Amino acid sequence: MKTDPSILVVGATGKFAAHVVPAIARRGARVRGMVRKPAQQAEVRRHGADESVVADLTDLASLERALEGIERAFYIAPAFMPHEADVGCRFVETAVGAGIKRIVFSSVVHPVIAGLANHIAKAPVEEAILDSGIEYTFLHPALYFQNFAASWDRVVQTGVLAEPWSCDTQFSRVDYRDVAEVAAIALTDDRLLYGTFELAADGWLDRHDVAALIGAALGREIRAERIDPASLGDAPQPMQAMFAHYDRVGLKANPLVLRAILAREPRTLVAFFKELARTETSSREPAALS
Repeated sequence: MKTDPSILVVGATGKFAAHVVPAIARRGARVRGMVRKPAQQAEVRRHGADESVVADLTDLASLERALEGIERAFYIAPAFMPHEADVGCRFVETAVGAGIKRIVFSSVVHPVIAGLANHIAKAPVEEAILDSGIEYTFLHPALYFQNFAASWDRVVQTGVLAEPWSCDTQFSRVDYRDVAEVAAIALTDDRLLYGTFELAADGWLDRHDVAALIGAALGREIRAERIDPASLGDAPQPMQAMFAHYDRVGLKANPLVLRAILAREPRTLVAFFKELARTETSSREPAALS
């Protein structure tokens, strides 16, 4: 039998946090999904949330309502959110004031890289959590497999995987469903308390490697190409800085921790691409006649 509502999931219908809701529900805990729009409330309940609340991270009054009666919270910030560090620190302060006992923060791999705004903005939030004295777990996931979904149709149509940095720099990646499972463990169990966990699947892959995996999933050749960042003149400065960093060194992490926490092999990138390929094939098949 489930207990009173105790776990708040921020961004519960987002591309990533949406995976956290069912992962917690599968462990028998009650979940309150925080969404930004009333129209999203039914969706988050379909994902397994017992209740939903409409709130905005930048609206203190709505955030206080969302946190009322909550003991533990999962926090993740939208990518490249303006004033991300300030918003995150205010969330921590508001959560502590509301009586929250534990925060699981989905941060980022290597949050100390000062030149990457979407990395360094996580560090003050981690510091605020540490200074608060509450229970915590920090998750440091590598690049998400799910990011490839946005460009999948273009890759399938053109036969080209292109990004605005070198084809040769290497990256670690992770399926966010595995990150969500770790988050659910951290929210419902004590064995990950006070830990900072780098989360990555096997492999330090460059774009040639990734293109080969996509090609294997699709059964045809996929080429790796580099987009000239200068051709993306309207890209915001933080993204341009990210492209420049990725062009030079990429981002690498170690898979040992994720494997140990899950007590199984993490999901693989080739399996993820095969899932996308099956979805793409199914969408082209004619509907069965009734």
